[in-house]
Amino acid sequence: MLSTDQKGAVAELAIAHRAAELGVGVWHSFTVERYDLIFDLRDELVRVQCKWAARHGDVLIVRCCSHRRNCDGLVRRRYLPGEIDAFAAYCPELDRCYFLPYERFAGRSAIQLRLSPTKNNQMLGINWAEDFEFAATLRRHGAIAQLGERRRGTPKVAGSSPAGSTLRVPRSGPQRTSGRR
Repeated sequence: MLSTDQKGAVAELAIAHRAAELGVGVWHSFTVERYDLIFDLRDELVRVQCKWAARHGDVLIVRCCSHRRNCDGLVRRRYLPGEIDAFAAYCPELDRCYFLPYERFAGRSAIQLRLSPTKNNQMLGINWAEDFEFAATLRRHGAIAQLGERRRGTPKVAGSSPAGSTLRVPRSGPQRTSGRR
């Protein structure tokens, strides 16, 4: 069983590795900061807080706060505007990374990402995990021809021409299926 510090280290390394594979510059802080990494997205630098994403059935849970012990017990602290620009989460069970912009999830203590449709077919207010996968989110920031994944799992080259000409629009509606790609 990994400790919380070990989980954090594993998540941070996996996130840095995946970002580098997509052509994103990755920097690490040598001082104590609220963020773990800086992503160089070519048009901007993004302060990223790395998190371990736990899978609970068809949902990934990303905790958006830090915890530490002091003389009063366990202290939970949320991230404030200006401290970070995004969360990046790693789910070891799926071996996938997710990029979650802070402004979209500001003030939350946890983010839920859905892997498959709900049993009651709810569509509103759902954060679909696939919409936040690294390849879906970091691609718009300059990684032109990186490897994507076909439905049967073999690599393919994906990109846009000219660079940055496509914006991914999250899918919605009943066309979602319960299976993974």
